[in-house]
Amino acid sequence: MPIKDILTVLDLAGDQPAAKYALEFGRNYDAHVTGLAVSFEPVVPAFAAAPMPVDYLQAAHEQAVGAATEAKKAFDELARVAGVKNESRLAEILTGGPLENVLVHCRPTDLVVIGQANPDKPEPMRELLIETVLFESGVPVLLVPYIGSKSFQPQNVLVGWDGSSTATRAIHAALPVLEKADKITVLVVEKKATKATGQPGADVANYLARHNMNVTIEVISNPQTSIADTVLNHVSDNSNDLVVMGGYGHSRMREFLFGGATREILEAMTVPVLMAH
Repeated sequence: MPIKDILTVLDLAGDQPAAKYALEFGRNYDAHVTGLAVSFEPVVPAFAAAPMPVDYLQAAHEQAVGAATEAKKAFDELARVAGVKNESRLAEILTGGPLENVLVHCRPTDLVVIGQANPDKPEPMRELLIETVLFESGVPVLLVPYIGSKSFQPQNVLVGWDGSSTATRAIHAALPVLEKADKITVLVVEKKATKATGQPGADVANYLARHNMNVTIEVISNPQTSIADTVLNHVSDNSNDLVVMGGYGHSRMREFLFGGATREILEAMTVPVLMAH
């Protein structure tokens, strides 16, 4: 399925690396790009000893809407310069509250692009927003490092493979990107060697090769570092410019592919990561 509609969640400050990536991505795929600015409304504590002053609440509301409006304007200018089909929107939510007002914008699109949490410029609810969009939107999510990306058309892609349905969905979601890549590496990380017949990852590698892709397999058994560090080291050593992997969660305990390793990868990632649930 081609990528023709992209939504990017805008940062409220900084250089908008996710929006820039989404717009260049949209240019490469002739896709429409929507920028979504989220206004985080203040919450009035239920245990407050006295009612919050109306002036304070009004000022806090105006500040939240103002920050989102400025982000929206920044996206509009970036989109104008990029010459990409675009629109911008604003969604208001309560800080710490449900994210349905964001999800309704994410669901009717092909791909959601959102920036990694930036420790120097923290965004309200960013980690929860990433997890909620991944687990509840039904749409693939592309995470962009807060340092930005040097490449907007991935050519050297790392595919994390564990045979799961979520990893499979991620690969299917990434097919339009993988078809344009020069090199694809299927990485299988085994905490201990298995006795299964055949090479791990061979089936999915053959599947991708039938799509005329240049695919190699790398199996790392019993790694001396954590799985997250093993993946990140591979990216660093091999100059990968995109990671494709699955994410999964259940009930209120949300876990990622490779167990908790994906959370570590998303915290330390230096290249974009495309995930699906």
